[in-house]
Amino acid sequence: MRTVDAALLRPTVRTMPWRAIGAAGALGLLLAAVPRLMGEGADGRLALNVLRASAVAFALGTAFVLDDPARHTTAAVPVRRAVRHGLRVLLVAPVAAVWWTAALLLVPAPVRPPAAAITLEAAAALALALAGSAFAIRRGDGARPGQAVAAFLLVGSVLGPLLTPGSWALFTTPDDTRWAAGHDRWAVLLCAALLVGAVCATEPRRRLTLRGLRSPSGTSGPSRA
Repeated sequence: MRTVDAALLRPTVRTMPWRAIGAAGALGLLLAAVPRLMGEGADGRLALNVLRASAVAFALGTAFVLDDPARHTTAAVPVRRAVRHGLRVLLVAPVAAVWWTAALLLVPAPVRPPAAAITLEAAAALALALAGSAFAIRRGDGARPGQAVAAFLLVGSVLGPLLTPGSWALFTTPDDTRWAAGHDRWAVLLCAALLVGAVCATEPRRRLTLRGLRSPSGTSGPSRA
């Protein structure tokens, strides 16, 4: 199995959507640099909003991570779907960590929001993108779910702050008394996305049908006397 996994690494690296990830990452860094470019005109609210937009931009790129044009071919190899998905996630994880560190450092320290809290939001956005792709693959036959998942994530990021009830307190500012409670909910959302992604990465159960009980000639098996 280790030999098969090692042999799978090189083609997986080649088929990763590096262009989409790179474009999304570049856009995210440009957004994160806005407060620094504005100089003294930047404030904490602006920095918070651009970092949230930056996290969404990168998540849009990672929605394509599980796209695999050869999905129906690789499904026949002796490697479980969880391994194939996990390998793609492991390849993009260090890239995401380095990129997010750069995005945080681009924001001037005086106006930078609490790093741990905003990182939790970014991790949840990333997990939602990956979980959405895993769910689309499990429920459909398409090999490229990224475009639909990215569109759904983009619409959700725009409508989310408008439609989320105030009591849920997901999109708050550090000076809001609901900041801590809101990030408790972000943590729950992150865990839920990780759970959905893990479940959807498992192989679907194959149901035993009457067709499977028939002989190659189309007749049923011998009945007992």
